[in-house]
Parts: sequence; C-alpha cells; structure tokens
Amino acid sequence: MTPFYDKCISVVLKSEGGYQCHPSDRGNYTPDGRLVGTKYGIAARFFPNEDIKNLTKDRAKFLFWKYYWKPMNIEGIVDPDLVLHVFDFGVNRGKRGSIRTLQRLVNTKADGIIGPITTRKANEFPCVIKCGTPYDLVDFFREARKVYYMDLANRKPQYKVFLKGWLNRIEKTKFDETV
Repeated sequence: MTPFYDKCISVVLKSEGGYQCHPSDRGNYTPDGRLVGTKYGIAARFFPNEDIKNLTKDRAKFLFWKYYWKPMNIEGIVDPDLVLHVFDFGVNRGKRGSIRTLQRLVNTKADGIIGPITTRKANEFPCVIKCGTPYDLVDFFREARKVYYMDLANRKPQYKVFLKGWLNRIEKTKFDETV
C-alpha cells in the first residue's frame, strides 16, 4: 500500500462508516440470499466469505487495496482529487462503472479499464469556462456522480432512502488537508 492510498482510503472509510444491515441495500445480501450486512463498505454481496460483523478496518483497507485500488489503476492520474472521486465512486458504484464514467467524460472508449489513453486524456483534460466559472474534470465527474445517483433513485424507488446520503457523500469526498 502507498501513502497516497492511505489518504484516499481514510476518506472513503469515513463515508462508508461501520456496520449496517439495511434490507433495501442489495449489497447486504450474500449471493445465496442471506441478509448479512456491510461494514466499512465491505459488502456481503461481493465478499460472502468475510465475517462482516467482525471485520476490522485493517482487513477492509487490505480488501479495498487488493480488489479496488490496484485493479482500477488510477495512480497515473495526476489530480489527487480526481483519483479520490474515481476511487470513492468505484467503491460505492463499482469499479468499472466509475471508470466508464471517467472515460465518457474524457471522450475515450468506455471499457471500464484505465490504460494509458484514459490516463493521458484525464491528465490533459482542459479547464472549461461556463458563465465565467472554471470547471475542471473533477467538477464534471462530481456532477456525473450526482446524475447517476438521482437517476438510480428515480428508476428504483427502493433506493430513494439512500439518495440524500449519496449526494452528501459526494460533497464530503475531499481530503482533510492538502495532498
């Protein structure tokens, strides 16, 4: 693990919080249908062999490193705030979905895999001025996250209970100090 990963995962873990077992959250169910829950963002749906209730933060950090951070291949992106948002959205929505969102914004093939083209285009993305206000790629990515969550809640009413929390999460996805 790297010091930069440690900074990012600390932000993600604040958003994820501790143990919860909400019946409307499909991530709380194992593939065989048992309601087990989620702790620190480690969901029974994706980690059915983990002891969710007794999961430690260190174990959660390791799982996020191995199954999210490393496969997402985001450390080549130079904007630390963008890396944080892509990682956080990957944890909450899914790795490939987060990466495809980024790829659509930078106008490259949305295959859900970050390679040199996606990295280059993200790093070279120009600042855009709208009504006198500058917008960078992080601004567009944050907006795309909001649109995704609002659309999800509209399509699947059982998720409306989570919408306010998802939108608050986007606002709170930032470093406590300068990276």
